[in-house]
Amino acid sequence: MNRKILVAPSVLSADFSRLHEGLAAIEASGAHWVHLDVMDGHFVPNLTFGPPVISALRPHSSLPFDVHLMIEAPHQWLAAYRQAGADRITFHLEACHHSQRYLAQIRELGAASGISLNPQTPIDGLEYLLDVCDQVLIMTVNPGFGGQAMIEPVIEKIAKLRRLIDERGAKTLIEVDGGVDRKSARKIIDAGADVLVMGSAFFRDSDKSGLVRDIASPRT
Repeated sequence: MNRKILVAPSVLSADFSRLHEGLAAIEASGAHWVHLDVMDGHFVPNLTFGPPVISALRPHSSLPFDVHLMIEAPHQWLAAYRQAGADRITFHLEACHHSQRYLAQIRELGAASGISLNPQTPIDGLEYLLDVCDQVLIMTVNPGFGGQAMIEPVIEKIAKLRRLIDERGAKTLIEVDGGVDRKSARKIIDAGADVLVMGSAFFRDSDKSGLVRDIASPRT
């Protein structure tokens, strides 16, 4: 069965003084989603932006906003990010104790629900969440900063999750973030990923449309 591969460039690697131009570049490339990395300086050692910035960006793009919450107590902010314009909201398994409840809450807010795992976090227990989880975001770097090299052993975790999803007949997408470029994309896709988040590799490529086209071609 053919899988459609989606590309979600991350504005974390765009020029923060000209984010609307970064959005325009993403749209022009033919990419599928806009990935927005929200960091609070506590859950991860970096600080980015919050609902006001996402709300300000929303009129500048027609693409789905894929918001990745790398924050403590994410359940307290779900409604705020949905109201700001998030179409898909992902929070970290490591940041809360009631993941099933919060995944269901995201869906009740009208957004697609997602949960993310850091590189060292196993997929144990995800089988109990797939019914309310639209995507699982596998981090292939330690979150907090862009431009890192992919941690290669995490590839096997992607493959393990692919098998779990397929065995259960779930429709949950596998999203991968961290060190994704032309070279690493092939092994990530072969392991079973559906959505590839690209940051610095996307914004430094002079042929962004060609990059998206090469990665997003159908796979068997």
